[in-house]
Amino acid sequence: MNDVATIPEGYRFNAAGHLVAEAQIRPIDSLRDELVQEVVREAKLLQQQMASFKAKYMAAIADFVDLSANEYGVQFGGTKGNVTLLSFDGKHKLVRAIGEHRVFDERIQAAKALLDQCIERWCAEGANDNIRALVEHAFRVNKQGHIDVNEVLGLRQLNIDDDQWQLAMEALADSIQITGTSSYLRLYEMGTNDKFKQLSLDISKL
Repeated sequence: MNDVATIPEGYRFNAAGHLVAEAQIRPIDSLRDELVQEVVREAKLLQQQMASFKAKYMAAIADFVDLSANEYGVQFGGTKGNVTLLSFDGKHKLVRAIGEHRVFDERIQAAKALLDQCIERWCAEGANDNIRALVEHAFRVNKQGHIDVNEVLGLRQLNIDDDQWQLAMEALADSIQITGTSSYLRLYEMGTNDKFKQLSLDISKL
């Protein structure tokens, strides 16, 4: 990153990191730069406001959950778990969701090996090969080179009575590691069709 203090008066860095005299910058390039910088400045302020908004009301929701639980003598801390709050007239809804970041450790390789052995054995016995396509689909990697946890765990929904398959499912469960959590605050408003519509805070969807 270029240090502003090192820029000589009357010069600016271009995108390639080269010093350019301001007198040599075309007016249209200066106007473009001013527009971009103005939008970015305003966006950063908006970003800070949204972060403050989220922190404020996530804390308020957590406090309310604790307050509600206290009516029954329960104290568990309101920062965990998903919560839905409805307005008295039922026209607005708040949803606090806590999502876990899950990854597989090295035991996923053992699970995959067990599944492959199951499939080879079943196919040798004349079973349908569709199960192979299902497993390969679940274990495909995304653009980041990672296996989708939810896709793989979907295999556990299959009701297959086979000891080796069940051992593979156990290896799948044991291989999951929780690396962190993310919190989400979603706001909804009742629409004219009596269905909730999310109030978008994503600028690209406004």
